[in-house]
Amino acid sequence: MKKWIKLFFCSIVWLMHSACAQRKLNTSIQIEISPGANQVEKYLPMLKGKRVGVFANQTSLINKTHLVDSLQQLGVRIVKIFGPEHGFRGKADAGEHVDNNVDTKTGIPIISLYGEHKKPTAADVKDIDVMLFDIQDVGVRFYTFISSLQYFMETALEQNKQLIILDRPNPNGFYIDGPVLDTNFKSFVGMQPVPVVYGMTIGEYAKMIYGEKWISKESYKNKTLPIDIIPCIHYIHLSKYELPVFPSPNLKEMQSIYIYPSTCFFEGTVISEGRGTEKPFQIFGHPQLPKNLYSFMPKPNEGAKNSKCFNQVCYGWNASTLKENMLVLLNQKIQLKFLIDAYRLFPDKDSFFLKNNFFNKLAGNDLLMNQIKNGTSEADIRKSWEPELIKFKAIRKKYLLYPDFE
Repeated sequence: MKKWIKLFFCSIVWLMHSACAQRKLNTSIQIEISPGANQVEKYLPMLKGKRVGVFANQTSLINKTHLVDSLQQLGVRIVKIFGPEHGFRGKADAGEHVDNNVDTKTGIPIISLYGEHKKPTAADVKDIDVMLFDIQDVGVRFYTFISSLQYFMETALEQNKQLIILDRPNPNGFYIDGPVLDTNFKSFVGMQPVPVVYGMTIGEYAKMIYGEKWISKESYKNKTLPIDIIPCIHYIHLSKYELPVFPSPNLKEMQSIYIYPSTCFFEGTVISEGRGTEKPFQIFGHPQLPKNLYSFMPKPNEGAKNSKCFNQVCYGWNASTLKENMLVLLNQKIQLKFLIDAYRLFPDKDSFFLKNNFFNKLAGNDLLMNQIKNGTSEADIRKSWEPELIKFKAIRKKYLLYPDFE
C-alpha cells in the first residue's frame, strides 16, 4: 500500500513539473521568436558580390539595427532601396503620395512604391541582381504591404532577378476570419481571394499566391528561378507576437493591431476611425452620433495630417477602456457589432457609406454593405462567410511553413 501511495505522489509531482515546464516553454517561445532577417548566415552568402535592391521600412531590423545598415556593415552592396506605403521611414499618412528620395544616412536612392507607381519597373531593377524583401506585416488583407509584396515578386520573376523574402511573424496569425474577397472588387487594398484575416506569414502568403498562380502570367516564364524564403525560428501560428517596432503611424499599439481588422471598415464610412487621437482604430465615432456616447476630438498629428472630423467633437466608442483584454474581447473574430451599432445609431443613413466604393473594396464584396443596411444579424452575416472560408482554409494549408492552430 505504501508503495502505491508513494507512486501516486511521485506521479502528481511529475505532472506538476511537466505543467510548469510547459508554461515555461510557451513563455520562452514568445521571447525567443526570431524573424528571418536575424538568420543572417542563411542569406548573406546569396548577397555577397551581388548588387542588391532592398524593399524595407522602419520595421526591417536585424535585432535592433536596421537591415540596410547591418548589411552594409557586412559588406553587402545595396544599390537601391524600395519603400512601401508610409515611406521608408514609416512617417507618411495612410494613402499619402510618397516621392522618390535619397536616404540621408546611407546616400542610397529610394524608389517609392507608393508614389508614381506601385510596381517596380524594369528600369528600377535594371542594375540589381538580387531583390530582398523584409517588411513587418499585420496579417490583414487590406493592409497594403501584401499588395506591395505581390508587385515586388512579379517584377523579380518577370525580370529574372533572384528574390529573397525574409519572413516575419504575423501578429494576427492565430485565426482566420472575414469575407473572402470577390476578385470583381480587386484593388490595392485587396488583390487576392483571401479573407480579411488570413492567418499566414508574409513568406507563407508569397508561397500561396505563387503556387496558386494568382500573380501575373509573365512571372511563370522562368520556372527555375527560385524564391528563397528565410523562415522565422520558434514561431508557430498560436504565437502572440509583440511587435518590437510598429509598422505604420496609426498602428502604434498591439491593441490597435488586434482590433484593426474589425474597425478598419470605418475607413469606408463617414465615421472617424480614430486617426488624430492617441488610440487610432480603438476610438471611433462621429459628430452626429448620440451625445451620450464617449466623446473625443481628433486633431492633426504625425501620420494623420489629414483625416475625418478633425477639430470636431465626435461621439462614439473607446474600446481601449474596456476592462477585458482586447484578445478576450475579440475572441479571435472580426467584431461587426461596432459597424452595425454605428450604422443603426447614425441619423443620416444615406450618407453613412462613402460614395467612392471604398467600403466595398475593404469588404471585398458589395454584400456586406447591403447586409448592414438591411439589418442582417452579425450571426447571419458570419454564416454567409463560411462556404468561401472553408475553401480558402484548404488552399492555405498547402503553403504553411509553421505549425498551425487547427
